[in-house]
Amino acid sequence: MFSVLFPGQGSQSPGMAKIFYENFDYVKSLFQEADDLLKNSISKLVLEGPKDKLDLTENTQPAIFLVTYSIFQVLKKETSFDLNSAKYFAGHSLGEYSALACAEALTFSQTIQLLQKRGQAMQSAVPKGQGGMLAVLGSDVEKINEIIESNKDKFICYVANDNSVGQIVVSGNNQDLDNFSSELKNNNIKNIKLPVSAPFHCKLMDSATKIMNEEISKIEFNSPKVEIISNVTAEPTNEPAKIKELLVSQIEKPVRWREIVNYMIDKNINKFIEIGPGKVLSGLVKRINRNVELLQINDLEDLKKFS
Repeated sequence: MFSVLFPGQGSQSPGMAKIFYENFDYVKSLFQEADDLLKNSISKLVLEGPKDKLDLTENTQPAIFLVTYSIFQVLKKETSFDLNSAKYFAGHSLGEYSALACAEALTFSQTIQLLQKRGQAMQSAVPKGQGGMLAVLGSDVEKINEIIESNKDKFICYVANDNSVGQIVVSGNNQDLDNFSSELKNNNIKNIKLPVSAPFHCKLMDSATKIMNEEISKIEFNSPKVEIISNVTAEPTNEPAKIKELLVSQIEKPVRWREIVNYMIDKNINKFIEIGPGKVLSGLVKRINRNVELLQINDLEDLKKFS
């Protein structure tokens, strides 16, 4: 049995999906539709950059979705491989929106416009330069939570992503992250400041939660054709009202990626197909379990694996 994975922020790079754009007219049409819907040239940004502009959250989120959805359509139209026979779809943060669109719970236009609003709301939730994220390496989520809890007088930080064995991401204001980093060094725990402009998946995103609650409530969701695993619960759900509620919660709740992958493996998933730019999620899965099969689609050669 297999599951399909959809990446989140950090997978982007200028030129992603260019090979598909150049070879398939329906991909060109999706890129043009994205430009029209967002009222900006997201396609030029995806195909050419510049990287610093592509890396802005308000651009990154719709850009990664556009590329992911395009690759999904290529696989669907150019091969006989049935992606909807997957046991589960799972996406990392914004990737959950890609999963929902590819499972036909949302349309392409609904999804890309929601992600533009989500990116803008998350970008503006904390003034630029005041918040950020820190990757913690070689520890586990219990130990990190223990350090955070026992040092509340020194800093206030939040576990934002439990990505894989030995990779946890923490969010907070920059001064708090600096103090947290010092405490980690005292405990001989490696950590790296991430090149992001906001502290995602924590309480500092509360203004973004309010905006997305309003935006999501306006949209009618269909039941997805494949069960979607929620970032918030690390369990599948197919019920539209529950999916909407969890997408709103997702803004401030940690991404439980390690638990999501383990859940799928426990349900006898032995193959994962990563749809979208790069191989970030495949790398995380490999750290969690080396015995599963991993496939990605980043160029035309990769299509042969599915013919």
